[in-house]
Amino acid sequence: MKTHATHYKAEDRGSADHGWLKAHHSFSFGGWYNPERIHFGALRVLNDDRVAAGMGFGTHPHDNMEIITIPLSGSLRHRDSMGNEGLITAGEVQVMSAGTGITHSEMNAQHDADLTLFQIWIIPNQRNVEPRYDQITIDPASYHNQFAQLVSPNKNDEGTWIYQDAYIHMAQLDAGKTLNYSLKNPQNGAYVMLISGELLADETHLEARDAYSIFDTDQLTFSTQTQAHFIVLEVPMTF
Repeated sequence: MKTHATHYKAEDRGSADHGWLKAHHSFSFGGWYNPERIHFGALRVLNDDRVAAGMGFGTHPHDNMEIITIPLSGSLRHRDSMGNEGLITAGEVQVMSAGTGITHSEMNAQHDADLTLFQIWIIPNQRNVEPRYDQITIDPASYHNQFAQLVSPNKNDEGTWIYQDAYIHMAQLDAGKTLNYSLKNPQNGAYVMLISGELLADETHLEARDAYSIFDTDQLTFSTQTQAHFIVLEVPMTF
């Protein structure tokens, strides 16, 4: 079986500077369109956003999308049409199944510092479900030199769940460590985003905010000579 692997340099992502929002797009989004980078399987959006103090996304709609927010620094204030309101801080993960339709707003809750976050959209395997919301806290010890499962398709698994045969794992490796990732479904593909540090994904050298995608494989090997913090998004490829 021939594997299909691609290395994406951080500087090759799309970008947008709205003043209050500085964003980098792994896939076509907003005013940035690249016909070769529309999606990776069911992974439709992976935005790397920096939101200025006190600013944010006003109320806007979504439907039929699994929306995952991972703050990397700071905290955001969330409000939605399901009646949820509160803070999501670095070290937490927010999930919304937009289903039949929701509206929400996301604001930087800080007035003296930027907010940084990953905004992830995954195409669901069920349409027009009842909208739902969840929020979990990640223990840093759970992903130290091992994988912590943040998202899965299974309600009773570790982390939270979505309407898709997809998984998100996070790891932070110390220098000199090696870690293997076995795909839950060999028909899925894996998209790796390096948050910080340097990392060998299989034999591909990644620097901060580089990405690596692979499919037609059942395992990945990660190693590092420096500390590395990264996420692995495993998604179906039939999209």
